Amino acid sequence: MISPSFRKGMLKERVMDLASQTTILPLLFGCLGIFSLFRLLQRIRSKAYLRNAVVVVTGATSGLGRECAKVFHAAGAKLVLCGRNVKALEELSRELAGSSQGQTHQPFVVTFDLADPGTIAAAAAEILQCFGYVDVLINNAGISYRGTISDTIVDVDRKVMEINYFGPVALTKALLPSMVERKQGHIVAISSIQGKISIPFRSAYSASKHATQAFFDCLRAEMEEANIKVTVISPGYIHTNLSVNAVTADGSRYGALDKNTAQGRSAAEVAQDVFDAVGKKKKDVLLTDFVPSMAVYIRTLAPGLFFRIMASRARKERKSKSS
Repeated sequence: MISPSFRKGMLKERVMDLASQTTILPLLFGCLGIFSLFRLLQRIRSKAYLRNAVVVVTGATSGLGRECAKVFHAAGAKLVLCGRNVKALEELSRELAGSSQGQTHQPFVVTFDLADPGTIAAAAAEILQCFGYVDVLINNAGISYRGTISDTIVDVDRKVMEINYFGPVALTKALLPSMVERKQGHIVAISSIQGKISIPFRSAYSASKHATQAFFDCLRAEMEEANIKVTVISPGYIHTNLSVNAVTADGSRYGALDKNTAQGRSAAEVAQDVFDAVGKKKKDVLLTDFVPSMAVYIRTLAPGLFFRIMASRARKERKSKSS
């Protein structure tokens, strides 16, 4: 027979459970609502920051650059599309103008080659003539590399460094004075996870991205007093033709889509992340999965382990190529 005191205890426990549920669930939904509202406000602020802003995108005709152009244009930015292929740039400009919804602007086109240092000063002057100033410079153009260090000719190292490092640095320096004069501007460098860690058979590419990270980190510190924002974005693998167009040890085109690249994130997704990072004025953004992100910390906290992992990767890659 159940005693009255036991029944009273059971009833009290049920009441407590019910009270906790009726308290926790509204609290949980309330927190989710506040978080969603916070994200919405951040998105609105990002769009407000970039609406009518003059945004320069290099490497705009393909891959991530093309998707960035679409995202920023849809947000109402005034675009200056840069690249080597004038026909492709003009086609993209017409495509964006034709897809306009709401208040958007006709993009301008500036053609030049980052691999040719002699063209960059004139290109910067032409860029400034489009709208009279630049709010955001997105240094996106680049080239990848596949090969062994021992087989790679030095001209290939120089080419990769010229396109990935010296070109963006020269363009940044050419546009920087106008930003400093206005005490307003935002410089974005599309780097790579390989600017933070190095993997085998990517030496020239990784070296160029390490240099990029270092340069723009220095620039951020030096430009803080001038109110110039600097964002370095380091994606992992993106499903683009970057590996197809990569240069090899002898300077020839790689011409193949790597498995990791094929399984990478879509360029459209990464472009949206770039837009969000710029809108939130983030300083350094790592856009990778869990394992590559952990590798960055392992390289710092347990370098010996990292070196063994990379040596093992090199052995496996050599074995797969020889089989």
